[in-house]
Amino acid sequence: MKTGYIDTNGLRMYYQEAGEGRPLVLLHGAFSGAQSSFGNYQAELAKERRVIALEMQGHAHTADVDRPLRVSTMAQDVVGALPQLGIEQADFLGYSMGGGIALDIGIRHSDLVRKLLLMSVSYDNSGFHPGMLDGLSQLRPEMLVGSPWHADYMASAPRPEEFPKLVEKIIDANQNLPEWSDDDVRSIQPPTLLVTGDSDVVLEHMVRFFRLLGGGVFGDTPAGLPKSQLAVLPGTSHTMMVDRAQVLLPILRAFLD
Repeated sequence: MKTGYIDTNGLRMYYQEAGEGRPLVLLHGAFSGAQSSFGNYQAELAKERRVIALEMQGHAHTADVDRPLRVSTMAQDVVGALPQLGIEQADFLGYSMGGGIALDIGIRHSDLVRKLLLMSVSYDNSGFHPGMLDGLSQLRPEMLVGSPWHADYMASAPRPEEFPKLVEKIIDANQNLPEWSDDDVRSIQPPTLLVTGDSDVVLEHMVRFFRLLGGGVFGDTPAGLPKSQLAVLPGTSHTMMVDRAQVLLPILRAFLD
């Protein structure tokens, strides 16, 4: 596996790369890095394509900079990194926070996207369980000590002592999430795969999301299946998605191919 750093949008961004072929960009979740979000997926996906995992501002190997964490800013970081990787267009797979970043790119930079794969993400705050965002605002660094996220940060961050700062910035980011309109979602051009667990974000929101992408039609009519798809994994919560590779990899491959 190749690793390195890219200077983009005022940030020195860490990346991992493996495989050859059509590029697939992986965008991880909050508190995580490439390995903790996609460690169970990367090697298998890299057998058939060029897989590039980027690590966002303040996460894992990428040091923080003096600016708030915002989905739109992180999306611009990714967009700025692509030319340096020799990528004109790619498939994007984003999980949780990374799904929001991929969604931003799919809406605002659709020319860069061949296919969009969004795991455990909503397009507005109605997609979260009632009270979830308020509950996250009560998070404190000591609550995460001993968790896989804390262990991953301690092992990989260039400045491990800044973990409390990351928690503070993620709390702030969750209070300033972008909310896309129905028309914004309808404007998405690339074929899109939505993935959620049956105990993840609100299922009714995901069905509405899918309908805005052209889903919810009767596929046995002459019009056929829509270009976008929805996958609901049984017995799966938000954090369990990273461990569901055995179930999800065939779905991802089929959509990408």
